[in-house]
Amino acid sequence: MKLLSTAALLLLAAAAPAADARRAAPSSVATIPRRSGGKRRAAFVKRSDASAASWTSDAREVRGGEGGGTATMTSHMFNLIKATVGVGVLSLPAGIAAFGDNPSAVLPAAALIASIGAIAAYNFSLLGRLCAMTGATSYRGAWEKSVGESTAWIPGSSCVIKTFFAVLAYSMVLGDTFSALFETVGMSVSREKALIGLTLVVLLPLCLLKDLSSLAPFSLAGMAAMLYTVVAMAIRYFDGSYAKEGGFAMDVAESLRPAIGTKGASAVFSSNAFILICMLSTAYMAHFNAPKFYLELKDNTIARWNTVVSTSFAISILFFIGIAAFGFATFGGASNGFILNNYSTKDSLASFSRVAVAFALVFTYPLAFTGCRDGLLEMMKVPKEERTDAKLNNLTYIVLGLVTAVALKITDLSFIMSFGGATLGNALIYVYPALMFRSAVKNMGEDATAAQKMEVYLALTFAAVGIGMGCVGTKQALGL
Repeated sequence: MKLLSTAALLLLAAAAPAADARRAAPSSVATIPRRSGGKRRAAFVKRSDASAASWTSDAREVRGGEGGGTATMTSHMFNLIKATVGVGVLSLPAGIAAFGDNPSAVLPAAALIASIGAIAAYNFSLLGRLCAMTGATSYRGAWEKSVGESTAWIPGSSCVIKTFFAVLAYSMVLGDTFSALFETVGMSVSREKALIGLTLVVLLPLCLLKDLSSLAPFSLAGMAAMLYTVVAMAIRYFDGSYAKEGGFAMDVAESLRPAIGTKGASAVFSSNAFILICMLSTAYMAHFNAPKFYLELKDNTIARWNTVVSTSFAISILFFIGIAAFGFATFGGASNGFILNNYSTKDSLASFSRVAVAFALVFTYPLAFTGCRDGLLEMMKVPKEERTDAKLNNLTYIVLGLVTAVALKITDLSFIMSFGGATLGNALIYVYPALMFRSAVKNMGEDATAAQKMEVYLALTFAAVGIGMGCVGTKQALGL
């Protein structure tokens, strides 16, 4: 209970600066002027006919309708949890195993999960508030309107590469999962053959679809799959099925059997703990979609926005702690980079979890893939009218082929999670938002409140922490 209370306090603290700013002055980031018709407007938007430092409250519309989009707070919370709790969470037990092998290591790991989650929530909220300040409608747009257009390719390319890592993780998980499912029905199919066959027969046709609207409902299955997986892992932990005397322990490879040692809570002070920290930067990664979430929220006041963000991230933190704790406590130092690999193919609960995860991934794969492919087209500045079916298809073949080739070569999901988090994850979550906020406040000049100026130091502190975590985490992930 103390841990949950701490997480809640951290999340509330993350929302506090916006609330303070709202009370401070009419020009605050939290106070967005309205027209007489009630539509919400950007608080400060750079004039196109003025110098880079010229800002005004006479801004264009941020979003149509009565203050934002049409999404309710409840539906938005669900969608944000769904966006945050992905397959990356299934690698977290291995993050704990990087520094410990005793169940007591779960305690500091849970504290890290809650702390990193609270900071990630603060920066997610900050990105929405940046959209309120600048009138931006995308992550890249927020950079253009605060830092400048000449360097907007930096966050833009980072988002594309990070999406590539996400698609790569999907392919890796699908290869492992389908290989295990074939073994469940008595067929011996290698990971490589399973992934190649799945890519050619299922993933490629789905990724070639031009209208993905019919696949959107399947993304809900991902949330259900994660919820079921937490429950299944809890059952197996408490019933002792994988203890030395348990029924399933001898059904898995020796390297995947429970390995409980003596490295407990104090082992968190090892530099290897940065592997878990950087994995969390990938696991919590949904920040490039923060502007979209903010703009689609109905009556998107900062108070409502912060409630959505803090509640969603608090529930996500509980998901993360649950899977990380039950997986690690069951298998200890042997926790695999994809924790479902530790469970026997004869285990019906684990097998159904594999089916659920695989089903969800197959039909959400094209959604993530399209984001990566279209992001590349944006980077190459290909106009939408020139994006013919032939060009889209050719690029699909190239990108999907590259993803599959890398997934066949790299088998450790925890490496992708930690390396991706140490580099791009830390930049997108901690560094870029701080730089944008600092520039936005600077561009406001005398209109900036004392609270906003003080908050710049908080954001830059998180950025410095992110850079430090990234440097150490990259070194540990690469084994240098």
